[in-house]
Amino acid sequence: MDALKTILYFSIFNYPLKLDEIYNFSISKNKARIEKDLEELISKNIIIKIDDYYLAGHNLNQIEQREKGNLMAVNALVKAKERAGFIAKFPFVEAVAISGSLSKGYYDKDSDIDFFVITKLHKLWLCRTFLMLYKKMFLFNSKKYFCINYFMSTGHLEIAEKNRFTATEIKTLIPFHGKKAFEEFYQKNDWVSGIFAEFVPQLEGIGNMRKPKIIQILETAFDNKLGVALDLFFKNTTLYFWKLKFKQMTKDDFKVALKSTQNISKHHPLNFQKKVITALNEKYEEIKRNHNIELSKEYV
Repeated sequence: MDALKTILYFSIFNYPLKLDEIYNFSISKNKARIEKDLEELISKNIIIKIDDYYLAGHNLNQIEQREKGNLMAVNALVKAKERAGFIAKFPFVEAVAISGSLSKGYYDKDSDIDFFVITKLHKLWLCRTFLMLYKKMFLFNSKKYFCINYFMSTGHLEIAEKNRFTATEIKTLIPFHGKKAFEEFYQKNDWVSGIFAEFVPQLEGIGNMRKPKIIQILETAFDNKLGVALDLFFKNTTLYFWKLKFKQMTKDDFKVALKSTQNISKHHPLNFQKKVITALNEKYEEIKRNHNIELSKEYV
């Protein structure tokens, strides 16, 4: 019943799915088998089908909401591509991709444009500081079109949390710059193919990084012990303030939502990953109670 898991996962976001989408986010490579499972789920009133959409529940407004969001995403993606090109020019940026709802083809008035950034080794926190200073000084700290909350360095590109949430985020990334870095990233995270079948990253047309001359000079100026020391300083300083600001967060939650290592910087204070996994497991429990179908739990 992997198809049911997929429908339930996206139902958390009020996002009904089409058959091809269910297939793309399932482990099974047998589309005919998935269609048969869906027919069985419909016959048992576990899900419903309206036009081309499969829904868990009877909120038909989700379909109109999704279609509007899909249309808005077209224009938002153009703006996101422009911003990604701008971010790619910053010192020590090795690769840039779109993540979040926009990477899944959805955008509305409450959405942000989320970016995933890969940096040079030992320069993650220096790179992050340059980007955050720009956001605070020139965008007045607005994250609407400049939400950069996940950094990784080329020294550590394997995602530690291997679950349906992170696999979905990796599968739906839209890389714009840094083909070489993303080739390594996807190789390090080939475990996603164990959750979703037929996962083949699309990197055609994605070029490698080309920095302006002045940025190349700046990178060279910090490509030494001073640069490494500054990187460590910015890491420790940021971590110090985060621990003060989010002191109500448990140690375990902090390690996931605000992971801060030499090679990783996450800034997810709402711990969205945990909320989604918790909500998904609650839906599994509801299916078990109401329909006596056992679905294996997800873990953060």
